[in-house]
Amino acid sequence: MINKLIELIKRYKFTFVMIVIVCLLLIFDINKGLSAINTINYSIKEMILVIPPVFILLGLMDVWVPREVMVKHMGENSGFKGIILSILLGSFAAGPLYGAFPIASVFMKKGVKFTNVLIFIGAWSTTKIPMFLFEAASLGQRFAIIRLLLDIPGVIIIAYVLNSLISQKEVEEIYKKAEEK
Repeated sequence: MINKLIELIKRYKFTFVMIVIVCLLLIFDINKGLSAINTINYSIKEMILVIPPVFILLGLMDVWVPREVMVKHMGENSGFKGIILSILLGSFAAGPLYGAFPIASVFMKKGVKFTNVLIFIGAWSTTKIPMFLFEAASLGQRFAIIRLLLDIPGVIIIAYVLNSLISQKEVEEIYKKAEEK
């Protein structure tokens, strides 16, 4: 029993530290404490709205899309087609960045090339269509187009640089962890 409690504390130590900090905030500055609690509530609500659809899509993709199809279109020998698909899938995504990581994990299980996984995550974070439309409306079409035209090659370059900096052994470990999930 005590071992399980210690394991629980170790596993959630960050959460416990944050709870203590929020309690201290409430004691010493109630306005900041209440603001922190409001932010936590907002984040929890956002996650409750985003996570279920992401996992439903993941389940459908895991069942409906055969590994061979993913390997053919986004695997090691996918070339330019894999890059384009990674950018498009990331760009058409909706939701915050943390929604990309479970999808990236399924991509790894399906044999998607590591560079394409990195490109997908980069595209999700920088080239989303809704963000582009918002920028075009509020900052101007010229700005939005220039930013997008700079971001796409930037995402690709960063993915290839990261891939070259990470050893093959580390990549294999990442894929192994994705398989375990």
